[in-house]
Amino acid sequence: MQHTESTKRIVFIGAAGEMCRVAIERFAKAAGAGDWKLELYDIRPETLRDFVKTLPAGSTTVGSFDLFDGAALREAIDGADLVVLGAGPYNRTAEPVMAACIEKKVPYLDLDDDEASTRAALALDAKAKAAGVPILICCGASPGYTNVMTADAARDMDVVERIDICWVTGDEGPVPFGRAVLDHAIRGFAGPCHTWEHGRAVTHQTFLETDVFDVGNSLGGAYRFYECAHPEAVTLPRRWPGADRIRVLGALDPPPTNGIMRGVAVAVQDKKISMDEAIDFINDLLTDKTGSLKVWRYALSGLWGTIRRREIGPVEVLKFMATSAAKKHPPFRGTNYVRVTGKRDGQPVVSVRRAPVSGPGTPWTTMASLTGSATAAFMLVAIDQLGQRSGVLAPEDWVDPETFYHALAATGGAPLHQVVEAVVTPSTAVTSRKVASDAAAH
Repeated sequence: MQHTESTKRIVFIGAAGEMCRVAIERFAKAAGAGDWKLELYDIRPETLRDFVKTLPAGSTTVGSFDLFDGAALREAIDGADLVVLGAGPYNRTAEPVMAACIEKKVPYLDLDDDEASTRAALALDAKAKAAGVPILICCGASPGYTNVMTADAARDMDVVERIDICWVTGDEGPVPFGRAVLDHAIRGFAGPCHTWEHGRAVTHQTFLETDVFDVGNSLGGAYRFYECAHPEAVTLPRRWPGADRIRVLGALDPPPTNGIMRGVAVAVQDKKISMDEAIDFINDLLTDKTGSLKVWRYALSGLWGTIRRREIGPVEVLKFMATSAAKKHPPFRGTNYVRVTGKRDGQPVVSVRRAPVSGPGTPWTTMASLTGSATAAFMLVAIDQLGQRSGVLAPEDWVDPETFYHALAATGGAPLHQVVEAVVTPSTAVTSRKVASDAAAH
């Protein structure tokens, strides 16, 4: 492929990660490769050889460098039209890459889902604006897709009072997860949680606050969630500072796995086991191995806690243990759900946006399939806006919901009705009737 003056360069750092690979593949398919040169960098470039063969011929190169080597990082990104960071853990990787992009005046986009690194990113806003560089953070599913759904739902009311954001990710069969992913997940089930309560930033303890929502999708009716540390509670209050409560709640599926993860996470927090021991144990369970007896002690303690608090029934736990012992895996179930509560014309309004489907026979069969598709959709929207904005921007700051939904339909290979579902109480017809009434009065 001949690269012309109009050919644009996208540099991916951490390209071998599962979510980043999905984003690359689906961006290339949706955008068309003719005008794009994709440069894939990873500390394990050999793992990308077969993957590159699936992309349009001549559009892609593969390389490797240490992102903590400032000179190598700056050389790799120099002159790029967009840098996409897919390498975690973001609390270590995001700041050096953002700083390099600001210095080199190169647009940046990531799928960061870490609360601490999101706060660190926002602190770079003034530098990014002074350099005229867009730093687009939190462009995955949650955060990302959820931020866009929040902005969409908030349009159904005059005053936003409360925002509840929920995510679920499910069993993907006997496959291990990346260590950076599990490191982040384990930290998310114990420890401090930055959140927004009574109109101000406060700190809670993760997992203690719990709630039940009807999220639809393949999850059926009432589903229990646990408050967790997540970027939406950091970025959304900038847009809706008058909201009384903004929180993020997450859950794993099947439900008993939440107690197991909680027990392991608390043990790491209390320094009773190491993070490596915790990650190895979770990956053993995911791949149908027995797991360390030392760690099982803490996992069962967490599971018993959810039974004791009546968050889950003993029968469901026994069924889960029997199924796990038989090495049977349920179909994948997962979703993203946003519930915004407020007032319209002085009357209470609840507006919900949610992912309508997941699992076999749908576009969303793994956590990576939705997150990677969402990142690719944000990339499609971003490249049409390069040069229009600068500063550190979360999705609610720069993305039009309808534009994003159509982009996600394209990258996910899904019809629009499988991308987002809206449920508003009372119906938006109330607004239509009021408009008609006002027009008749004049």
